Amino acid sequence: MAETIPIRLGVNVDHVATLRNARGGFHPDPIRAARIVIAAGAHGITMHLREDRRHIIDSDVERIKDLAAPLNLEMAATDEMVGIAARVKPHAVCLVPEKRTERTTEGGLDVIAGGTALQDAVRKLSAHSRVSLFVAPDAAQIEASRKAGAAVVELHTGTWCEAVMHRNEQAAAEEFRKLSEGARLAHALGLEVHAGHGLDFRTAELISTLPEIAELNIGHYMMGEAVFSGLELVIKDMLAAMARGRARVGRAA
Repeated sequence: MAETIPIRLGVNVDHVATLRNARGGFHPDPIRAARIVIAAGAHGITMHLREDRRHIIDSDVERIKDLAAPLNLEMAATDEMVGIAARVKPHAVCLVPEKRTERTTEGGLDVIAGGTALQDAVRKLSAHSRVSLFVAPDAAQIEASRKAGAAVVELHTGTWCEAVMHRNEQAAAEEFRKLSEGARLAHALGLEVHAGHGLDFRTAELISTLPEIAELNIGHYMMGEAVFSGLELVIKDMLAAMARGRARVGRAA
């Protein structure tokens, strides 16, 4: 079994911006949400700056620099976004696939098909930020991520979370096996392992039992729960769920 490492929570505040943009103006402010998130114990902030600026906008990325917390900037590997990251110099950049027609990020990045163009983007971004590639828990894509020069892979948990939500136990077990094997492979290749997409309290606790995973990035579920319970309480409840999962690793060891 891999050495158990601490696990961090990165919180995606995109959908605070979605709510703001639905009406226009400045309220609710995703930077205010980020301050609450960090004060409640989260370890970093994630923002996805999309080509169409459907939620996070450029000024949000500029203003978040005043917050003393790591920024994980999710983005497509385009010349525009690489240029923005070079100016902002976030702590981390996570390269994701992006289509205008999707509601949210669908599936993992095809690192193999990205070829030398993707490798060039990773090289440029690595000059100032830790680079992560958002990939399916697939051995070929994980190995390609290492060859591309990434420091981190973030495993796409959406397929597994869908199976859990729909109570498809066989599919859920199979997808969890893929995540477990993918995390072990990435760790063995010297990559830091993150995970995210579709996670809630239950699935975050379960995925935290994988000892190789160093960080979870979660957004939509917590922003939805915050409507009912408040953002500070939701962050603390998520951290508690992750701690319960990580404690199970220690007992198993």
